[in-house]
Amino acid sequence: MKPITPILSGAATGEGPRLRSARWALVSLSLSMLLSSLASSIANVGLPDLAQAFDASFRGVQWVLLAYLLATTTLIVSVGRLGDMVGRRRMLLAGLALFASASALCGLAPSLWLLVAGRAAQGLGASVMMALSMAFVGETVAKDKTGGAMGLLGTMSAMGTALGPSLGGVLIAAFGWRAIFLAAVPPAILALWLTYSQLPPDRERPNSNKARFDAPGMLLLALTLAAYALAMTMGRGSFGPVNLALLTAAGLGLGLFGLVERRSSSPLIDLATIADPALRASLAMSALVSTVVMATLVVGPFYLSRSLGIDAALAGIVLSIGPLAAAMTAVPAGRLADRVGAHRMTAAGLAAMTAGCALLALLPRALGVAGYVVPIVVITAGYALFQTANNTAVMSGIGQDRRGVISGLLNLSRSLGLLTGASAMGAVFASGSGAPDIAAAGSDAVALGMRATFAAAGLLTAAALALAIAGHRRPMAPGDGP
Repeated sequence: MKPITPILSGAATGEGPRLRSARWALVSLSLSMLLSSLASSIANVGLPDLAQAFDASFRGVQWVLLAYLLATTTLIVSVGRLGDMVGRRRMLLAGLALFASASALCGLAPSLWLLVAGRAAQGLGASVMMALSMAFVGETVAKDKTGGAMGLLGTMSAMGTALGPSLGGVLIAAFGWRAIFLAAVPPAILALWLTYSQLPPDRERPNSNKARFDAPGMLLLALTLAAYALAMTMGRGSFGPVNLALLTAAGLGLGLFGLVERRSSSPLIDLATIADPALRASLAMSALVSTVVMATLVVGPFYLSRSLGIDAALAGIVLSIGPLAAAMTAVPAGRLADRVGAHRMTAAGLAAMTAGCALLALLPRALGVAGYVVPIVVITAGYALFQTANNTAVMSGIGQDRRGVISGLLNLSRSLGLLTGASAMGAVFASGSGAPDIAAAGSDAVALGMRATFAAAGLLTAAALALAIAGHRRPMAPGDGP
């Protein structure tokens, strides 16, 4: 009889592998992903209350959002690499402990800038949680179940993003703004306990002590990414001299980072890894697709309120349909990826997104809310399908010693795409409307801007689809499907 392969693998010890519950291991990883995603969106709804509580300007309270975003974007690759070196379980435990402590600090902060510092620390903890939750999948589930596990993590991420604004509004109404941060402490402690009790212990690697962490590379990469993130987020849609200077600094920093990595004996990112065509295509597709997803968040509220004339309550419900569709699609998408191959499902997801963008660019406004919702569901469901399959294709073929850093790169490509989308697609929307000020644009101008935005978005998803098809023609990695 053929031996049964356990779903969970533990550390290799003299007593043999220690079997653990796959269900509870995935619960711990899912909770980490949910909390990190929830923390990124829950604070948005609290900005007016924060401005009032601290007697601060809107620009000042925006740093509550930016601090979290900058920390997760700039450090996610570094913490992934550090997890590969020192042990992913102990690194994840440290990240959860930091996240819980920082959430408490945010909730108790007596000043705005202490709150901003707490959000930066919270973002650092979240970067660990996001990077290592994905990296741990390869250690906790069997290879033929990777897609389903990735789908579950994708569902948690989408649920956190969708739930954040509504949950934040309820907590603020009932308990005040401090509750949106303090509410994260108990589930973070629960995730900490589950991680400690359910995830397999770190393997002792003989060569782990020989490698040194690339601190200069980490610093250069963090500064480069921070410059790019600030270039994309500062100026409220306008791109001025400061943005250009920051973007130039990011370009110079990237070049310098490449030089440092080539000379490093233990580089933060092995440039030979980035040179791999399949990985490079996956990262590029992730960035392109995330850019398109951000377009739905930028354009949707304007189109629903200004062009279709619906009230804020109904607009909120309509805007939640897209993330809900993504959450419901992610797990089935993962199972399909396991059955028919991740590359095929990646292409299918991109084809769906391209079709959805084309519908939004072409359907008449007379169709009303239905003419918006149906294409958005196609786009977001396609996004969930793509994201799950793409992550599965990448992570299933990665060696044990590189899962943390590769997971960090996948999350980074997504973050950079969202940042770029907020700036670039917002600019396309404003330009396509033909209005001098999009905030005061009429219904026809907003509808025109929406069509231009999703026409551009369709071109981006079509480019990503071309990359997926080209990648499928190359030999697939083992386990990537028939």
